[in-house]
Amino acid sequence: MMQSESVGQKEGALVIHALSVADGILALCPLPGAGGNYRGDLDHIHDWQPGLVISMTTEAEQVAVGGATLGTDIQSLASRWVHLPVPDFSPPPPEVLAKWPPVSHMARKALVGGGRVLVHCRGGCGRSGMVVLRLMIECGEKPAVALARLRAVRPCAVETPEQMQWAYGPRRQAHN
Repeated sequence: MMQSESVGQKEGALVIHALSVADGILALCPLPGAGGNYRGDLDHIHDWQPGLVISMTTEAEQVAVGGATLGTDIQSLASRWVHLPVPDFSPPPPEVLAKWPPVSHMARKALVGGGRVLVHCRGGCGRSGMVVLRLMIECGEKPAVALARLRAVRPCAVETPEQMQWAYGPRRQAHN
């Protein structure tokens, strides 16, 4: 199975940064529409065929790029959609933390079963990198190895110390 791939259609198009995790593919990308082509980005996501899409952007961010109907649009592509809005440059707020366990379970189940999971935030770096790294660790990867693999594909992944602390999980948080 491939180690990593960056998949883009053409100049300026949405780029999906993917890597093998468990028996599936876990990827991150910017918010559909962030580059000015909401419909084209959705078509690219459809072609990539994720079974689950996790949106880390706020509703205001989605509306600003023409994605007011993002959840419905993703679901119309035959993908499950989960909205976990986190403010930019932040770790998950309490309401997202409460939703994390079942979302994590669903994502890990998809990956172990050979599925594709796509996570996005505004730029495809901090918030999405935080969630991708957390999922890699929850799937059994050592944190340092997971971070190195992730940053080999997306160097900007995980932008703040607070995001890194959350991504490393409860055992790491207890030691910091």
